[in-house]
Amino acid sequence: MRFLVTGGGTGGHVYPALSVIEALTAPNGWEVRREDILWVGRPGGMEEDIVQREGLRFEGISTGPLRGANPLQALRSIACLARGVGQAYRLIGAFRPGAVLATGGYVSAPVIVAAWLRRCPCLIYLPDMEPGLAVRFLSHLAKRVAVTFEAAGAPFGAKAVVTGYPVRSAFWGVNRAQARAALGLAEDAPVLLVLGGSTGARSINEAVKASLEALLGMAQVIHVSGQHSFEALKACREALPEPLQARYHLYAYLHEMPMALVAADLAVARAGAATLGELPAAGLPAILVPYPYSGQHQRPNALYLAEQGGAVVIEDALLGERLLEAVRGLLTDGERLQAMRQAMRRLARPQAARAIAQALVSLAEEAPNA
Repeated sequence: MRFLVTGGGTGGHVYPALSVIEALTAPNGWEVRREDILWVGRPGGMEEDIVQREGLRFEGISTGPLRGANPLQALRSIACLARGVGQAYRLIGAFRPGAVLATGGYVSAPVIVAAWLRRCPCLIYLPDMEPGLAVRFLSHLAKRVAVTFEAAGAPFGAKAVVTGYPVRSAFWGVNRAQARAALGLAEDAPVLLVLGGSTGARSINEAVKASLEALLGMAQVIHVSGQHSFEALKACREALPEPLQARYHLYAYLHEMPMALVAADLAVARAGAATLGELPAAGLPAILVPYPYSGQHQRPNALYLAEQGGAVVIEDALLGERLLEAVRGLLTDGERLQAMRQAMRRLARPQAARAIAQALVSLAEEAPNA
């Protein structure tokens, strides 16, 4: 049984698919091997490096964004998307997968269209609380749409299957002491994790930079900055007194993200789709700062976690003036932090990856050419 997987552009589209692949290829009776998986993404995209590090076969196709593009860029993207459909059509014909898993990013669109043309069943995983226009349209071409929470499935009717957010098994196999030791952190001091997603977040980085010494006086800081801000923050670190330098753990990118999430007491983060799965899996309270320019997809994610009691929300424009007090207020209120931690843990779905894998296997077994 073979499967084609597509998704890319951000870690929020890549890591859920890797979690499902991990479940598919585990010893579970499905007899799916890693060589039975083909990942289709954008050549040179961040997904190519991550997927190849995992030892999976990767093929690149043409694609391009439409949202936010000017008319000329949109025309170019349409041409690339049309070319990508043809490339994906040929790949599906040659690889002959039993089903396709799509986790998002604009590279998914031509693959979903090609799968529909090939009559190969497709399962879309929607990690966010609310679907964008592209997912709403492409869901008409899919057999199933897996969603993280029941409320997110309403737009898809009978096609929706509630699975939870799939996370890597590393979240369940390590404790806080082990994670802190692996990252060189002291066991007896609070840990603040700062991240803006796989590419960083300028406003979060700037707010942390402005308050860095005060933050380091309260906690050890793991800061995943993204590449663009890394050198400036590195220079800032080098200007710190030596004892504070030792408390500031700066990374442009961190592949060991499960370790960092498990090690931390509090996170400051964007509200991308991964927050709906990875923060609950780690039981990690958060200050969420929704990105205001991504079609507003992050706001429903942040508000959902806040409503469930696991997070507080700060608007991007107010972060600079409110970050320090918000961090201090939570790190010094152990009772509230513990209540937030328990609220996050109640949202965790350890079997989500296997549930999506099972839905994918069922689609392949039900297909006419199975």
